[in-house]
Amino acid sequence: MKADIHPEYVETVIRCVCGAEYKTRSTAKEIHVEICASCHPFFTGKQKLVDTAGRVDKFKRKYKMK
Repeated sequence: MKADIHPEYVETVIRCVCGAEYKTRSTAKEIHVEICASCHPFFTGKQKLVDTAGRVDKFKRKYKMK
């Protein structure tokens, strides 16, 4: 590998909006995510709609769903 061309590989904290934190290593110092393994419906078994900019409501109005 060539010297002085690679970014610094530091310890990183990944933070989810649910409050979960994971420590890993990356070139970024902090990473913020909206869904993680602690709150994702596939892993928790609970249905949770993550509505960004009202897309779910718009879909329901378009197809007249309750």
